Amino acid sequence: MTPFMGSSINVALPAIAEEFKMDAVVLSWIPTSYLLATAVSLVPFGRLADIHGRKKIYTYGIFLFTLFSFLCTMSPSVSYLILFRILQGAGSAMIFATGIAILTSVYPPQQRGRVLGINVAAVYMGLSLGPFLGGFLTEQLTWRAVFLAHIPLGLIILALLLWKVKPEWAEARGEPFDLTGSLIYAAAITGLVYGMSLLPHLESLWIMLLGFAGLLGFVAWETKTKKPVFDLTLFKTNRVFAFSNLAALINYSATFAVTFLLSLYLQQIRAYSPQGAGLILVSQPVVMALLSPMAGRLSDRVEPRIVASLGMILTSLGLFLFVLLEQESSLEGIVLRLVLLGVGFALFSSPNTNAIMGSVERRFYGIASGSVSTMRVLGMMISMGIATVLFALFIGRVQITPEYHPALMRSIKTAFAVFALLCLGGVFASMVRGNLRKES
Repeated sequence: MTPFMGSSINVALPAIAEEFKMDAVVLSWIPTSYLLATAVSLVPFGRLADIHGRKKIYTYGIFLFTLFSFLCTMSPSVSYLILFRILQGAGSAMIFATGIAILTSVYPPQQRGRVLGINVAAVYMGLSLGPFLGGFLTEQLTWRAVFLAHIPLGLIILALLLWKVKPEWAEARGEPFDLTGSLIYAAAITGLVYGMSLLPHLESLWIMLLGFAGLLGFVAWETKTKKPVFDLTLFKTNRVFAFSNLAALINYSATFAVTFLLSLYLQQIRAYSPQGAGLILVSQPVVMALLSPMAGRLSDRVEPRIVASLGMILTSLGLFLFVLLEQESSLEGIVLRLVLLGVGFALFSSPNTNAIMGSVERRFYGIASGSVSTMRVLGMMISMGIATVLFALFIGRVQITPEYHPALMRSIKTAFAVFALLCLGGVFASMVRGNLRKES
């Protein structure tokens, strides 16, 4: 449900802009406000889930996500739509912070990789279906139908939760909640994410510096409080946890903007229709969905560090091959590169998540699940920030017309070169994390 929302709303943005007569800056806040609310809420909700119960927080998340999806369909103005997107993002954070933790709580360690592989496959299915169904609903009905489609799905999930999921998991029940640390964290992440959304303007750097200073303040507070919202000793004493999270951050930073860049390449330079571009781009998430369960099972038998590092290497290779992209590159070559990226990301994602969740005690499952999702959201913002800065340097703030196609190609190829080098550095973070089974 949540990845489908993320990928389907992007297709509906032009229709929303047309109805509300919005400029590009305000329009960008429809997806950004959702990401910001999710990033701010993930760690606190992970801790609350460990204290009060993961099923409870997960159920609240599904309910709020469904409720605010409905209210988004009723939005009379862009201000209301952005407000409801923020609240929808908070519900999404409740789901992200608990879903993986619940799966990890239920299944034994020897089955964890297989289960997380199925979970990752479900995410990629949502990402794959989003552009097609979102475009269809927007074209045949209105953009409001994209939000409306989540309501029956949310109600079905709520019914299944109440009917089928009986136990509760709260290994930290009774422990206090660190409200001060949560507020400092929220302010710091807001500064970082908001600053990234303003790139390449100069004020974005000052806001990001304030956010970084807030993170330093958060670290200082968490190290001296008795029951922190995020136990930073996990990063200091748990090598597998620390480097697996770093690898996840690097991987998402190097890969999230790929679809955005190729969508521009296919539609602007190669003149494909949105539907035609979507059919080409879907090859990557389809491969991910097919291979993720297999990669997860493999990480149950082979050390996750090895499987995830191999995935990172293949992802780096795929990104380097995209540096060679030209205006007349063959369609087969583009699809093969996307398939290689899909294989690499499938081999990385579920084994890396398996390593993170398997490296902590049960009472930290909510925090670990929240950290996985936080790395993903921050990586997404960093990836789009890199692409935005390069567009500003090579093209400027102009509408992309045929005369700017050479500049667009240069910026796309440079972005792929930066992503490839970044991902190559991620191979090092993945390899030096240590062995999960040795740690446990």
